[in-house]
Order: sequence, then structure tokens, then C-alpha cells
Amino acid sequence: MTDKIKIALAQINPKLGDVAGNVARISKARAEAAAKGADLVLAPELVVSGYPPEDLVLKPAFQEACRRGVEMLAQDTADGGPAIIVGSPWVEDGKLHNGTFLLGQGKILAKRFKYDLPNYGVFDEKRVFVPGPLPEPVAFNGIKLGLPICEDLWFSTTAEHLKKQGAELLLVPNGSPYDHAKPEQRLEIAGDRQDETDLPIVYVNQVGGQDELVFDGDSFVLDRGKVLKARLPAFVEKVAITEWQRGNEGWLCLPAEIAPQPAALESIYRAMVLGLKDYVQKNGFPGVLLGLSGGIDSAISAAVAVDALGPDKVRAVMMPSPYTSQESLDDAAACAKLLGIQYDIVSIEPAMKAFEAMLGGIFAGKKADTTEENIQSRSRGLTLMAMSNKMGHMLLTTGNKSEMSVGYATLYGDMCGGYSVLKDVYKMTVFALCRWRNAHFPAGLAGPRGAVMPERVITKPPSAELKPNQTDQDTLPPYDVLDGILTCLVEEEMAVDQIVAKGYDKATVLRVWRMLDLAEYKRRQAPPGVKISRRAFGKDRRYPITNGFRPQ
Repeated sequence: MTDKIKIALAQINPKLGDVAGNVARISKARAEAAAKGADLVLAPELVVSGYPPEDLVLKPAFQEACRRGVEMLAQDTADGGPAIIVGSPWVEDGKLHNGTFLLGQGKILAKRFKYDLPNYGVFDEKRVFVPGPLPEPVAFNGIKLGLPICEDLWFSTTAEHLKKQGAELLLVPNGSPYDHAKPEQRLEIAGDRQDETDLPIVYVNQVGGQDELVFDGDSFVLDRGKVLKARLPAFVEKVAITEWQRGNEGWLCLPAEIAPQPAALESIYRAMVLGLKDYVQKNGFPGVLLGLSGGIDSAISAAVAVDALGPDKVRAVMMPSPYTSQESLDDAAACAKLLGIQYDIVSIEPAMKAFEAMLGGIFAGKKADTTEENIQSRSRGLTLMAMSNKMGHMLLTTGNKSEMSVGYATLYGDMCGGYSVLKDVYKMTVFALCRWRNAHFPAGLAGPRGAVMPERVITKPPSAELKPNQTDQDTLPPYDVLDGILTCLVEEEMAVDQIVAKGYDKATVLRVWRMLDLAEYKRRQAPPGVKISRRAFGKDRRYPITNGFRPQ
């Protein structure tokens, strides 16, 4: 029986479906941990396959590839180096499980299957996996290890069972997506399990972007008494060693590095950067393209793109109409210069005239309205998609959550694109992020230091500039009011009277509710984008398009 052990936390960025690549990443992390003297390496949930695998995991060929990946990693441990705990899909007795495996001595020493399968928000594991039985502890070097998998830690059943069966440490592999409240929530949950079991908890989370989800890592060790003994940096891959000693009360973690965690705005910004970076790179795009209007949304989207990919991978185009102000032209050019990106100007006026001629007979006798405004937006969308097709760059759309909530966007116009970094970011947060980025430059960004947009981009009234003297507030409530009501409706699912009780005008609340419901068909056709909040549109919030419910 050993009295000392070194456990490595391997915060890895897997690519979903790339089993061979993920095995190589795991092997590299194990080698790094071995060089640091580790006895055991803990990797994230489903790290062999990537997470979440969705219906890909139902393919027998993929299941077999994952099995071979686990077996290859097991064979590698015959080298006498550290044992490793990895997660993978696994078919056992004809049932598909979310499994975790202790690999050592050249073989699979133990396997355990996830007991609590999440089936809410972005999670639908009950759709594809079968829950395992309550897991028993795993023996390693004379230590009884509990291996609850992610959701198993969020409820007391699994941890308490492991404690009763003699577990001495809880090692928890995770695939826990980021939202702005999640870091502290994870610590609270781990603290609850600590209160119940009095066992140290080693929590390892994956890092990286997967479609709309971003995994922030933020792995940690919570020792007895809910004392934080180690914490890995957020949003980066990292292998960290923790040293443990057996004492009179059980195992104790020696103090290790506790990385500072980013504050709220930095956390959101870095999630946007990582989400876009991995979406572009993992899908093999050479870069991104976006329309740069001189407004705040396209300015911050361009900044995120440059910080994620570097200025040489970002291309912007200004597409003026007769209603585009000189201020917008100047501000777009200034943004491009500050970011150091390629910048083109393509007027849409010839397209507007062409559509006017094409549709003149059909539209004869009808007054100009939003139809003509939408033609401008769609002319821009067509222009951007043509450039994307020709050059191979993915089109980055720039609409924010406030606009997408109430349908203040044009289908096949400014909604064109392959990805959005603002999809889950309300307008008031956009303003705050712009001010934050102009004043800050955290480590690891690929963009320039200093301001990335002129102050006027932030301070001038937002406008689509589709007709003379237009501002967003001609159509929408002030953004601070709109965002407050939307937060109540979307994130909190509050009733009208509850929202009015917070000080909002009832007629405005009912109007916003109606706009939110009517825009559902647009959101179904919107591109994917980074999940930031607890309730992002898409997998988090699924509403019917045909919906006869009306609030009173």
C-alpha cells in the first residue's frame, strides 16, 4: 500500500470523431505527465471520441474505432509509465455506455459506466446511451478510487454509494460546457459532494470548441473542508501534477498551482475566441470573411476573429448603399486598419437598381417599405456568400442575441453565414465587451494590443442604415430595456406580471414577448454560434414555430 501518489490532471482539447488524433493527444499528455513523475493521469469524459458525440456514436463503425482507441492506449501503458483514466463510448453486452477506463500494465484494468445521464439543455445522453449500474470503487496501487463521470457528481447518489463502498478519492472526468455562471457552480456542486462524503475531489474538464459549445477546462482539486488545492487555467490545454499523501484522515493533496480565473467579461470574450478558433480550424477553413459596416456588432466580431485566427486569416468588406453615412465608411476603415486585416469596398447600389428594375412591374402602385430594406440586406448577403464561395473563407455573421430574439434581422441577408460569435450575447454586453477589449489584451490572443475600434463605434446610436436617418430604436425599445425583458423571458421564463413587477411597462413586455415568439422561424434558420448563457437559442431553448399561446 502506497502512502504517496502523483496524479496528473490532463485538460485536453479533443476533436470530435477524430479518434486517431485524440489518441495521439492523450498519448502526448501522458508522456508529459510521465516526464513530471506522474503515477496516474486523469483525462476528460469521452476524450477518445470527443464530446458530445450526438448520433455519431450510434454508428457501429465509430463505436469500434473508439474501442480500438482505448485498447491502443491500454497497450501503450506496458511501457512502465503512468496509468491513465480515459473516457470513451463502449458497447458492453449489446448496450452502449458512456464509459471511463483505468488503463495500466498494458491492459484495461477496470471499466465503469456513467450512472446519471443528463437529458436537459444541451444534453441528450439518454437518447444514445444506456445508464450503467451504480459504480464500485476501482483499486489502484492500494487506493480505492471512485470514478463518477460528470453528471454523476451533480447528484448525491453516486458519490455517497462510492463512499459507502470504501472509495478514498473521487476522480471525476468531465465534459462540462461553458456558460458564464458555470465555473462557480461546479465548485458549489463539488463542495456539496464534499460535505456528504468528506472525500477529496479531482475534477478534470475538457477544453475547446465543439460546434456551439465551448469547454473552458477550469479543472481543479477540492480537498477536505472544501479547500481548493489546485486549479488549471481556463480556455487552454494544460497538464498539471498534483502530489498526494496518506494521512490519519485519508488522502491529502499538497498545495499546487491555483491559476487565476478570468473575470466575467474576459471569460465571455475568451469563450467567443476559442469557440470561433476551433470551429474554423477543426473544420479546415482557411479563414473567415465578414461584412464590416462601421457598427459595433461587426467591429467586435472582427476583433474576435483576429484574436482567434490572426489578421492574415480575416477579410472584411464594406458594402455601402446610398444610405450609408460617411461616419460608417470612416469607422469601418478605421477598424480594419487597427486590426490589420484586408479590407475591400463593394457598393450594393447596382444590385439595388437591378432588383428595382426586375421587380418594378410587380411592385407598381405599392409604397416602399421593409421589402426594399430587406433587398439591401439580401444584396449584401449574396455578395458575401459569393466571396465566401470563391475564396473558401467561412462567412462570419454578426447579429447579436437581442436582435435574433425579436427578429430584427433579415433571412438570407444579414443572417447569412456559417457561424456567429454574438449569437448568445445581448446588445448591452456587446457594448461592455467592446470597451473591455479596447482596454485589455489577455495572453494568448493573436490580434493587436490596444484599441481595436474607434470610440465612436461604441458611442454612436446603432443603425442598420437601410433608410435615411434610421436608428434601431425606431423599431425596438431601448436596448437596456429590451435586454432586461428578454433576460426575464428567455433565461428566467418569467410570466408577464412578474416582469412588470420588476418595473417594466406591460405593453412593452407584451410586445417583446410577441416579437420573441414570431421570430422563432428565423432562429431555426440561423447559423450556429458560441453558447455563452445558461439559455442559448438552439439546443438550450426549443420552442415551437406554430404556437398559439398568448400571455395576458
